[in-house]
Amino acid sequence: MKPTEHEDEYIAKMEFEKKRQIVAEKHQVLALTEKDRLKELHYMSCPKCGMELIEVEYKETKIDECSECRGIWLDAGELSRVSNFEKGALDKLFSVFKI
Repeated sequence: MKPTEHEDEYIAKMEFEKKRQIVAEKHQVLALTEKDRLKELHYMSCPKCGMELIEVEYKETKIDECSECRGIWLDAGELSRVSNFEKGALDKLFSVFKI
């Protein structure tokens, strides 16, 4: 007995979906591997010049300072923590970044 056109279409769609799922899983594994590799490669490196970042304690908040260009880099939430300590001129400066 020969399959109908609708059965052929259904089988083709199911095979395509299986292959698409396999490829998606491979891409997900590769993406995680690449993310880990990039994190290891760039961890504690200055985004500007690529040199090593040094953690410096500033009023109970650890901020990162570049050993070469002396740039200051803040992790998520550190800007608001530092701005809460300082009032006056720094508070005015940080208010520019608040939305």
